[in-house]
Amino acid sequence: MSTATAPSSATTAPSSLRTGHIGLNVTDLDRSRAFYQRVFGFEVAHEGRDGDRRWTFLARDGQLVVVLWQQSEGVFETGRPGLHHLSFQVDSVEEVKAAEAVLREVGASFAYDGVVPHGEGVSSGGIFFTDPDGIRLEIYSPSGADTAPAPSGTAPTCGFF
Repeated sequence: MSTATAPSSATTAPSSLRTGHIGLNVTDLDRSRAFYQRVFGFEVAHEGRDGDRRWTFLARDGQLVVVLWQQSEGVFETGRPGLHHLSFQVDSVEEVKAAEAVLREVGASFAYDGVVPHGEGVSSGGIFFTDPDGIRLEIYSPSGADTAPAPSGTAPTCGFF
């Protein structure tokens, strides 16, 4: 006879919790590394290879932020369960606009034209675009984006691109 122990109803959450790094599968490590370095100013913290498996650890200010794993084929499928988008916050809408200029130089695909707010009547907002593998990304500022109309009305703009 088996006696299973029921899970405790008490939850002990970690006292300190923050996002560590994000791992992304890519099809072409060299292309993706160049994109993320150019757009986000990441530095290569470590690179590795084991046979045909390759990876790059990208950091900013000494902190690991993104790890690229070359182990995929095709394009990111937005209609499947998993990552919706990856968002980066900057201090000002001017920084968002500067990033937009770089993204236009590298030929990135945008969901909307220019900086847009996160919702109708909301000051925060940014740019919504894809990386070379179609992974959805966002660069936003907490304020200064309310000069443009919200593309999704009162629905969160970042949820519907």
